[in-house]
Amino acid sequence: MARTRKIPLRMCVGCREMKNKKELIRIVRSPEGSIEIDQSGKKSGRGAYICPQLDCLQQAIKGKHLQKALEHDIPDEVIEKLKSQI
Repeated sequence: MARTRKIPLRMCVGCREMKNKKELIRIVRSPEGSIEIDQSGKKSGRGAYICPQLDCLQQAIKGKHLQKALEHDIPDEVIEKLKSQI
């Protein structure tokens, strides 16, 4: 009998929906304090996940959910990088 693998779920900070981890974009605050987009999903640090949709990003920025999740202010260049990636 084949074992079914557990699919990791994460919550989007914009729309607050649980989704497959691979579908979401991870933003990470490294131990040094720099905030960047984590392409691999394996960088060390505090992470937050967001859907690849512009509405979710706008909701996360407007409600400051992204800042609260990372416990740090988000630089404008990171937000612009996220918008271009979406």
